[in-house]
Amino acid sequence: MVQGRLHKRLAALEMTSFGQYVSYLFSEDGMRKEIPVMVDLISTNKTNFFREAVHFNVLTDVVLQEFINSKSFSTLRVWSAGCSSGEEVYTLAIVINEFFQNNKGYHFRLFGSDISRRMLEKANKAIYDTRDVETIPFHLKKKYLLKHKNKQIQKIRIAPELRHKADFGYLNFMDEEYEVNQMFDVVFCRNVLIYFEKKVQEQVIRKLLKNTKPGGYLFLGHSESINDMNLPLEKISPTVFKKKRQ
Repeated sequence: MVQGRLHKRLAALEMTSFGQYVSYLFSEDGMRKEIPVMVDLISTNKTNFFREAVHFNVLTDVVLQEFINSKSFSTLRVWSAGCSSGEEVYTLAIVINEFFQNNKGYHFRLFGSDISRRMLEKANKAIYDTRDVETIPFHLKKKYLLKHKNKQIQKIRIAPELRHKADFGYLNFMDEEYEVNQMFDVVFCRNVLIYFEKKVQEQVIRKLLKNTKPGGYLFLGHSESINDMNLPLEKISPTVFKKKRQ
């Protein structure tokens, strides 16, 4: 898979072997210029709107309901860790905004992080192909999506009221410390840990929890598990966990 994704890059650089490419990659010039390109090429960026939709039911019925019951009136902060091109972030924005419209006086902010700068650029622009939004219910499309004035261009853009709720930033899960200067009520880290071995999965979750408030929630992908990990988490549903108050 890695060879397949990098083959065209070698050709573009007029290199004849992966050994030659690796030597360049770890040179001073390559470390500065090529590693971001290489990461973009080999990272997997599969995502879509309302992916694993049951999680958004849990978010609404459990997490958001608990938040308003607390009557703290603080700003709800949600982190999409491994946000790819932003579909998860804007799905969260739609769901939370819909809930808060029926519960006035509450506010929210979203933060999306990813290792791919190319994906982060797309997330910031919030422009998608019309086929990408087929999983969004029709009444929500009418409310939150903007069509291009030229009907020949099959593109939509997320409405400003949601775009203005979201910030995006670069993050590598393998960094020793995450330079995230916020504490979050909810962290979504779905379908990312499957690419790491078990030991690294636990390390990543521990670092995510450093930026999760006590009593905050962690959502993982349906194929991910924390079995046999010693973590300060209480299971709410198969892949939804609550950080214990210590």
